[in-house]
Amino acid sequence: MPEFVTSRWVADFLFGFGALFAIINPYGLAFIFLDRTRGLSEEERAGLALRVSGYAFAVILVSLFLGSQILNFFGVTIPALRIAGGLVVAATGWSMLHAPVHAPENHAALPADPATIKRMAFFPLAIPLTTGPGTIATAIAIGIRRSDSLDAMFESSVVSLLVALAVTAAIYHAYRKSSAMARLFGEEGTSVVTKLSAFLLLCIGVQIIITGASEVARSILDGVSRAV
Repeated sequence: MPEFVTSRWVADFLFGFGALFAIINPYGLAFIFLDRTRGLSEEERAGLALRVSGYAFAVILVSLFLGSQILNFFGVTIPALRIAGGLVVAATGWSMLHAPVHAPENHAALPADPATIKRMAFFPLAIPLTTGPGTIATAIAIGIRRSDSLDAMFESSVVSLLVALAVTAAIYHAYRKSSAMARLFGEEGTSVVTKLSAFLLLCIGVQIIITGASEVARSILDGVSRAV
């Protein structure tokens, strides 16, 4: 029996961590994080990475445990969340894709006051770039799988907490090491990877919008077919 419980815990953890890690893709977003924080020192970037990770942890945790209840309270559907969030993600990717390449000598001239850094941490770095609508929808779907029995609910809650901690640790590590990865790729390689990441971000935003719109269209067609 303990072996069965342990294997189930491991399977649930791997499922939750794999789903959230894939949708967030923190190491792919690390170059976007670096591009959005040019002009910051290593210490300031590390502090910002920690703050973004903290916000991401809160978003993931709330989505896992209270996401469906919050959406129901405000009357917001998952398709609406996906469409709205997809628009923001796509707009961000589009703006970054067409942004001029930063010259190295201009990096230090960018503003880096603490108040601006703190505002950047929550929006747009934590939401929607890191934990966007796809992440929230995935976390809500994982949370809905929680059983109604007390023992199973406790087990799944512990696993959900471990998943949130593991994903947050991956986000922090990726963002904290973003400049080191950029040095590894070099200036030209970093520029190429950043543009590719921005294009993928644009594609992800469009895909999220398509998914949300498809769900809306499907629900409308189902309603029409039932009425007929």
